[in-house]
Amino acid sequence: MNFFQSQFAVIDKELKLPFYIKAILFIVGLFAFFTILNIAQAIIIPLIFSIIIAIVLHPVVNFFVRIHIHRVIAIIITLFLTILIIAGFGAFFFSQANRFSESWPLLVDKFTVVLNEITTWASGYFDINPKKIDEWLLKTKGELINTSGASIGKTILNVGSGVVILFLIPVYIFMLLFYQPLLLDFIRKVFATSNPNQVNEIVTQTKSVIQRYLIGLLIEGAMVATMNSVALLLLGIQYAILIGIIGAFLNVIPYIGGIVAVALPMMIALVTKSTPWYAIYVLAAYYFIQLIDNNYIVPKIVASKVRINALFSIIVVLAGNALWGIPGMFLSIPLLAIVKVIFDHIEPLKPWGFLLGDTMPSLLNIKPLIITRSKKKTT
Repeated sequence: MNFFQSQFAVIDKELKLPFYIKAILFIVGLFAFFTILNIAQAIIIPLIFSIIIAIVLHPVVNFFVRIHIHRVIAIIITLFLTILIIAGFGAFFFSQANRFSESWPLLVDKFTVVLNEITTWASGYFDINPKKIDEWLLKTKGELINTSGASIGKTILNVGSGVVILFLIPVYIFMLLFYQPLLLDFIRKVFATSNPNQVNEIVTQTKSVIQRYLIGLLIEGAMVATMNSVALLLLGIQYAILIGIIGAFLNVIPYIGGIVAVALPMMIALVTKSTPWYAIYVLAAYYFIQLIDNNYIVPKIVASKVRINALFSIIVVLAGNALWGIPGMFLSIPLLAIVKVIFDHIEPLKPWGFLLGDTMPSLLNIKPLIITRSKKKTT
């Protein structure tokens, strides 16, 4: 019996409470936990991003240490290269976003023309009063124009500053990478009272799987962004690179992100191209890219041991948005993957890890259980 099993057994023996009392305590504790997460999000969100980035950068630091570079210098070099890459990517992304925001009113006007044509056709075909539709279009157009230009740029900057606190996250990452041996040894000392070998194995395997998953997620994002951008460039869609990158970011959010990612280039194709067939071409291209992503990139590159089922993916994305907004949506899947990895390596929590996964049990294995239970009731 390992440490976790013994602790659960002790708690179960000491707390002989009715089920409804335990359920109330659990709900109150859960509410308090999420309340603290919401109140302290300004501290917690940068720290979580720093932990994720530190896990990804740890193999790079180890590489520099293996070639006889001092650990502190290795961490500084790794951080400098990372900041350089992120700064270059950020400058390019914001320049593209600025161009897009400047032409936003023109896109709104073109989109209004397309909607007017659709309204004329729909009012004649479905016998709908076009006056009500025109009033709604005028109202929608005014709202869209009000969000143009500086408003869009301001929104992008606010999101960026909320997700990445440029001066705080590098400090967190440096400290986490520097004190990584201390943190791991602390975990071993806390949980290694009964079986230290098992705890060491859990820590090592968990760290390895998380690194493979996060690095695979980055590679997947880069490949999807490249395929999106190339497909849109071949179709002649404006702002192809910006939209392709946004689509790769949204691809992290399962199912919901994919729908939003394809809707944006389809709308731009409708208002900038002479024929609506280009929107269908965009939909077909994105569908083909999703097939490649789901059937090759995710199984081969992203760690297959960290597959989350659709139900809990959507639940945690919505919960992350409700708790922390846009940063919470992007953090929800990696955090759930980390939780699943930990659950899969702790015996009492393995059923919960199985519940989060996408391995469907065979119905043949379930039917005998139902039959035996029914037999017991009849006897």
